[in-house]
Amino acid sequence: MAAGGGGVADPLSPAGVPCAFSPQSQAYFALASTDGHLRVWETANNRLHQEYVPSAHLSGTCTCLAWAPARLQAKEGPQRKKRKSEAIGTSNQVDLLALGTAVGSILLYSTVKGELHSKLISGGHDNKVNCIQWHQDNGCLYSCSDDKHIVEWNTQTCKVKCKWKGDNSSVSSLCISPDGKMLLSAGRTIKLWVLETKEVYRHFTGHATPVSSLMFTTIRPPNESQPFDGITGLYFLSGAVHDRLLNVWQVRSENREKNAVMSFTVTDEPVYIDLTLSENKEEPVKLAVVCRDGQVHLFEHILNGYCKKPLTSNCTIQIATPGKGKKSTPKPVPILAAGFCSDKMSLLLVYGNWFQPTIERVALNSKEPHMCLVRDISVCWAPKVETAITKVRTPVMNSEAKVLVPGIPGHHAAIKPAPPQTEEIESKRKLGENEVSIEERLGALDIDTKKEKDTLPQINSFPVLLTQGLESNDFEMLNKVLQTKNLNLIKRTVLRMPLHAVIPLLQELTKRLQGHPNSAVIMVQWLKCVLTIHASYLSTLPDLVPQLGTLYQLMESRVKTFQKLSHLHGKLILLITQVTASEKTKGPTCPAQKAKLVYEEESSEEESDDEIADKDSDDNWDEDEEEKGGEKDEDVDEEEEEEEEDAEEKDEENGEDRDVASEKELNGDSDLDPENESEEE
Repeated sequence: MAAGGGGVADPLSPAGVPCAFSPQSQAYFALASTDGHLRVWETANNRLHQEYVPSAHLSGTCTCLAWAPARLQAKEGPQRKKRKSEAIGTSNQVDLLALGTAVGSILLYSTVKGELHSKLISGGHDNKVNCIQWHQDNGCLYSCSDDKHIVEWNTQTCKVKCKWKGDNSSVSSLCISPDGKMLLSAGRTIKLWVLETKEVYRHFTGHATPVSSLMFTTIRPPNESQPFDGITGLYFLSGAVHDRLLNVWQVRSENREKNAVMSFTVTDEPVYIDLTLSENKEEPVKLAVVCRDGQVHLFEHILNGYCKKPLTSNCTIQIATPGKGKKSTPKPVPILAAGFCSDKMSLLLVYGNWFQPTIERVALNSKEPHMCLVRDISVCWAPKVETAITKVRTPVMNSEAKVLVPGIPGHHAAIKPAPPQTEEIESKRKLGENEVSIEERLGALDIDTKKEKDTLPQINSFPVLLTQGLESNDFEMLNKVLQTKNLNLIKRTVLRMPLHAVIPLLQELTKRLQGHPNSAVIMVQWLKCVLTIHASYLSTLPDLVPQLGTLYQLMESRVKTFQKLSHLHGKLILLITQVTASEKTKGPTCPAQKAKLVYEEESSEEESDDEIADKDSDDNWDEDEEEKGGEKDEDVDEEEEEEEEDAEEKDEENGEDRDVASEKELNGDSDLDPENESEEE
């Protein structure tokens, strides 16, 4: 059973990728990778059996999957003859694989046909599907979602059989009891439901984080003396996100005991859990837990009541690469999933990477507390890659040969000598050594490698880069596109982008608008283009208001101060105009004009000290005469005349003061009375 899938952005989403072994002798291993592809691998020979790509594999990625259980062939009592439709449905159900998606739909994929069998949409979930469980008897399907509901599906008609609210928060995991009459559901608390009435039978405390896995561990209760009602006395296991304890619970007859009876401790968050059911009180439960750190912990314990101390693993399995050379050190290889084989004495390990995993059967040795398997992963997948590379052959050109390039006649390409490392590459391929580097391959192909990585993308690739950056949340790729200031390029990019990327683009722009003001200026141009070009698409979305609520609040807070700023702007403009006007009127007091008439009086007499005051009065008379003549000849405004007169009066007063001071200095009479001074004038 997979511990979940989930989106990367949510911190409370389960770790790992949705995957599961087929119920019939683990012949197949289904894996839904992060790129939205479903891959089915054969466990016997480690070969890719089938690959399926849903039509909406990017927007509606797979979040969980579950194989249909093997139908019970023999049943007690007389059997009636089945109809043709029932027989067809039964035969196809064994190979069906249910896939839950991030948009709330459920896909039923047939591994026999290699195509989509049916799709469960109408009346189902409105949000991400977290877990899917098949009923082992009637072929119904149970699913839970972030929309807080549990849905019972009829897989024959592809319609909802029943839908009810499972929790006040999202429901993250489900499990059906061995007798098929009860259903376990969990968000953070665990509930046991009666499937017939859809009522809660028991409550359990649960975990502090969302529960990622639920499974029953026993079929019969440990106390066989009491009558068994199908559920009382059974144990079940639960694991949660970011929780390193796996709790074991027991269904009691009274509803008082709600806490776990025992727990298993692991080194990291559980990613994949598999166990062998205990059919009697003497048979221990075997548990294989794959953690996020890539280790497998094996437990073997007889469930017989309360245990206070957490139990540690009996054996830990790790896989590492061989260290080649003295300096190189072995590197750990992550284990992705582990499942018990039908003999319960061996384990199927899936390790490596999600796109090309390696599946191996390992015999369990209970005596060793720690097992470290040394495996070389490059040997497993390198030949498959090299098969396509070895088909390329580069002709060896002589220096005398002339190569013409189509287009301009007479032009030829630069002739390069044959690279010397081609023989070494061929020898490496023949000997099966390490994989040839990309630089050597390009050299063999006679292709110039460009080392400049930070080149600007082409204009036509902007919509593609924008879409890929939004889906992968690549900050550098988004910066290359969103930092452009060309308005025409922004309009063309927004016009060519796919519709499903409009809402993620608006959310990304909202984040960037809250940042530096310089970047916000560019983001506003993008926002304007998106809202104007895709207005018709946005108006058709039913949940547009909650999705763009943050953007609306941001715009509202920015616009609140706009009216006050505009008032302040108007007042400042008014003040500036008044200041500039007053500075113009206070310009130069004496205009730079030439006098029309200049009168100079020649005098041969020497000026004595006593005639200084008379000269001063004569100067005043001359200035008055010039002022009168200026008034008659020049047509100036009244304001300028008044200012000139004021300036001239100030000059006269200053001149008088200077004359009086000079007269005092010449006469040596510093203590002259004011009356004598006036008489002299």
